Amino acid sequence: MILKPFLEANRIEAGCDEVGRGCLAGPVVAAAVILPADYSNPWINDSKKLGKKQRENLIAEIKEQALAWQIAEANVEEIDQINILNASFLAMSRAVQGLALLPEHLLIDGNRWKSQLTIPHTCVIKGDGKYASIAAASILAKVYRDELMEKLALKFPHYAWERNAGYPTKAHRSGIEIHGACIWHRKSFKLLKDQIILEF
Repeated sequence: MILKPFLEANRIEAGCDEVGRGCLAGPVVAAAVILPADYSNPWINDSKKLGKKQRENLIAEIKEQALAWQIAEANVEEIDQINILNASFLAMSRAVQGLALLPEHLLIDGNRWKSQLTIPHTCVIKGDGKYASIAAASILAKVYRDELMEKLALKFPHYAWERNAGYPTKAHRSGIEIHGACIWHRKSFKLLKDQIILEF
């Protein structure tokens, strides 16, 4: 199924999505993508519905074909200070602000959006499976974040981040129970409160 190219023709729309909201560790990562109105690729879809190789194969094309794209983060400290939902909004706002082309409208994946940006927006529930620009943003954000967590796993090997990307899998939870939390864990999350923080 080919996703819709736009919500409304003849305007510059940026699709926005984030990944990592449900993780116990690492930043929340967002991306914003502006695609040409005539862009079409049957492989573009919600990043969760694609395999790792499929996502990686699409990265170069998205970056090459997009009119503009940007990836941004909200770090662990910000997540703990303002909560994960607001940190997700912050990361998406940063991605939009980093675009080389100013969008006239934002397509936001999900049912809520809060930002100091004054650009008009439309929230789209499960938008990454409906609009190509949101799906492209989800792919960029997920590949970036997965690669980041794989790199962090080399220094913090107890939590199997190379396999779980920071999500609360059995191996990740077991690593926390045995070794404590580390500086990349979100201390405000229920499972991590009162954990000893390893500084290594």
